[in-house]
Amino acid sequence: MLLLPEVNLQIEHWKVLFDQFDPGNTGYISTGKFRSLLESHSSKLDPHKREVLLALADSHADGQICYQDFVNLMSNKRSNSFRQAILQGNRRLCSKALLEEKGLNLSQRLIRHVAYETLPREIDRKWYYDSYTCCPPPWFMITVTLLEVAFFLYNGVSLDQFVLQVTHPRYLKNSLVYHPRLRAQAWRYLTYIFMHAGIEHLGLNVVLQLLVGVPLEMVHGATRIGLVYVAGVVAGSLAVSVADMTAPVVGSSGGVYALVSAHLANIVMNWSGMKCQFKLLRMAVALICMSMEFGRAVWLRFHPSAYPPCPHPSFVAHLGGVAVGITLGVVVLRNYEQRLQDQSLWWIFVAMYTIFVLFAVFWNIFAYTLLDLKLPPPP
Repeated sequence: MLLLPEVNLQIEHWKVLFDQFDPGNTGYISTGKFRSLLESHSSKLDPHKREVLLALADSHADGQICYQDFVNLMSNKRSNSFRQAILQGNRRLCSKALLEEKGLNLSQRLIRHVAYETLPREIDRKWYYDSYTCCPPPWFMITVTLLEVAFFLYNGVSLDQFVLQVTHPRYLKNSLVYHPRLRAQAWRYLTYIFMHAGIEHLGLNVVLQLLVGVPLEMVHGATRIGLVYVAGVVAGSLAVSVADMTAPVVGSSGGVYALVSAHLANIVMNWSGMKCQFKLLRMAVALICMSMEFGRAVWLRFHPSAYPPCPHPSFVAHLGGVAVGITLGVVVLRNYEQRLQDQSLWWIFVAMYTIFVLFAVFWNIFAYTLLDLKLPPPP
């Protein structure tokens, strides 16, 4: 991890002071000396870092502080052992909540709001507030949303239809749509997210993935959010290929529902720790939007098709996304900055997801022939 020059200078300055209390160069000083060092030079420390360091001092029952833990904090590097030490001493941190701080500018208030919207513990909220730099920005969700809107506008112009585009006879001819006859074209299991049934379908998905996905990406990063989103998308199309074998698939609902269901599940499991305002109202709005979008998908699926050989797109992808969200997604979003490979539950759900994908692949290879299904003709 590369450090900024000013951070390096600050660490070198504190190293000199630290060494004054560590003449034997052991890398440790007593917690009493450490507290004295912090109190005598507190004006040179960010208030949040000073508070976490004091909590670190409180957490060490052996009476010693490791210099490496101090460097980790000053460089915004958070090891598992350091995190555990902080969590053991977080009583001091709870004495003054981040929400009580005054005089914050607009950007700081936004970061604080995101912290309270997504993180259940004060220690994590303060750490996130202190270390977040908006570099990189939440590019994944923004990029995906812009691409979905761009493809929709292009299709709207080329088809001369923006509402219920899926009823247009040329709609399914697009090479991005998942179609059961063309299931051997593997890219369609992912690219179908760029095709939407109409502006009413796109609108609800875009609202949900921006309102929920962007704050989650600001906290958890593009890698984790992208993993949950893509896993939901792939699970959605595979679920359709298994449970609704004759239907096509369009829309990003699988990925959106994976993110939203994972977020809502984390809020429910950490209800007492979530200090965001109107959390009950926010959950109700999210559930209403999801229900409206899902209800629209169910209605469309069973509505008489404009071209009878092929039914309207399936709604099963929504359920696949929810299943990913409340399993894999919950684990990914549960522990802020804890390495996923250190979590046993993570490996259990990865194994379950892998088994499902392999099952779906073999199902697609053999089941369609064995069941002798009458599939709609290719578009």
